[in-house]
Amino acid sequence: MTFKRKYISNLLFFGFIIFLFTPYGLNTKAKITEGLLYIKGILMTPAVKSTEERITLENFNVNLKEVSNARDINLNSLKGKVVFINHWATWCGPCRAEMPSLNKLYRDYADKVSFIFLTNDPKKAVDKYYEAYNFDFPTYMPISALPEQINTTTLPATFILDKEGRIILEEFSPADWNTTSVRELLDELIE
Repeated sequence: MTFKRKYISNLLFFGFIIFLFTPYGLNTKAKITEGLLYIKGILMTPAVKSTEERITLENFNVNLKEVSNARDINLNSLKGKVVFINHWATWCGPCRAEMPSLNKLYRDYADKVSFIFLTNDPKKAVDKYYEAYNFDFPTYMPISALPEQINTTTLPATFILDKEGRIILEEFSPADWNTTSVRELLDELIE
C-alpha cells in the first residue's frame, strides 16, 4: 500500500514538473493566464506619456519579415504615419488576454493606423492561433535590429508612435486597448 501511494505521488510530481517546464504545458498555461487576467479584469487602460517624456525613434531603417497577413516591409515606409507596435507571442498568456481588445481596435483603425505585430514565433504557430480566434493582424519578425527605444524582451509590450516618430505611449503589460481614451488618442494623432 505504501509503495503504491509513493509511486502515484511521484508520478504526479513528475507530471507537474513536466507540465511546468516543458513545451507540453505552454499552451495550457497560456490559456489559464489569459482566462485569469480576463476574468479578474486586470487589464488596465494604458496611459499616454507626458510631452516632456516623449522620445523620438532614432532609426526607422528596420526590415520586418512577413509572418502572417502582411508582406515584408521596412519601417522607413511608415514615416509620417501613426504606428501601433505590439510585441507578443502565441505562448504568452498576458499577450493572449489583450488580443480580443486589440482585434476590436485593429478592425476599426486598420485603414487609418499602421499596425505592426512583432513576434519570434514560427508562421505555423501564428496562423494556427489566428485561425482559432479569427484574428488577421499584420504580423512580422524583425530581421534587422530594432531601435533601442522599442527593442524589448518584455511581453506583451506596445508602443504608439505619432507621425513624427515620437513614442506617445508605451505599455509593458497586458492592457485593454479597446477603450475610449485609446480611441481618442488615435483620432487625435490621425488628425
